[in-house]
Amino acid sequence: MRMTPQRQLVLDALLEMEHGTPEQVCQRVQRSTPTVNITTVYRTLELLESLGIVRHTHLGHGAPTYSVHEHQHVHLVCHTCGDVVEAPCEVMEGLRGTLRDRHGFALDVSHLALSGTCRNCTRETP
Repeated sequence: MRMTPQRQLVLDALLEMEHGTPEQVCQRVQRSTPTVNITTVYRTLELLESLGIVRHTHLGHGAPTYSVHEHQHVHLVCHTCGDVVEAPCEVMEGLRGTLRDRHGFALDVSHLALSGTCRNCTRETP
């Protein structure tokens, strides 16, 4: 695959951001190149993912979040405040082993987001 200027802009934006939705990537790219549209960003992210350069994770409702770096963490998403915390993959070892033993299922915890309530929001709940 040829690295077109648009593809490079999308990749550079994602590298700067570390994580981003297609809309966030598009906004970043459009700062320097306003002619790049959201369709180009979506297609580029899909291509880069098919080549193994980026990955996506669903952090809840809405657009996926993309990252250039290999995810070595589990996303913990607070459905009250929207905060996202990264926890080490090791926190899922028990579940990973149970799923493997009982169902023969190999869980990819690096592509996982768990929804719940964060520490701060739990404290605020009466």
